[in-house]
Amino acid sequence: MSPPFACRRYFWIAAALALLILAGQALGAAPRAAPPLSATLLDGARFSVAEHEGKVVLINFWATWCAPCRAEMPALDAFYRKYRERGLVMLAISLDEPAQTSAVREVMRAYSFPAALSAQARYGGYGRIWRVPMTFVVDRQGRLRDDLVRDTLVVDEAFLEQRVAPLLAP
Repeated sequence: MSPPFACRRYFWIAAALALLILAGQALGAAPRAAPPLSATLLDGARFSVAEHEGKVVLINFWATWCAPCRAEMPALDAFYRKYRERGLVMLAISLDEPAQTSAVREVMRAYSFPAALSAQARYGGYGRIWRVPMTFVVDRQGRLRDDLVRDTLVVDEAFLEQRVAPLLAP
């Protein structure tokens, strides 16, 4: 049984409004203040985006079981090594379960940036992390630059040089 005409009409109106909202976001809505994010790192140190004001912060959500995540980690590390002296800060947040901490530590041994487990982090303002890898960029002014990574499935060196490196200019 098909819905009455009025229900179908409201469905299409709602769908059109949703598309308009998404189109407005895709056209580059102004960056907003980065939501709070804090974590206890694998080494026990504390991390907070707020503590890195004036720096560019890359936040990468990943998991040991995620092949695309593992594939982009070397590029993230190379970029971090190249630009950390120019004010780049990076944090990898693993979505692995706490029982997998040893596997996360093993993977992270190869990289120079810090990591935390999602269970030890607070990042609610970044929305539901529904896929990995997922990377967020916070610029020197403390604004979330999700316009840089919205349509990017995997972050590679070319992407980082083109989209993130300009934010590190003095």
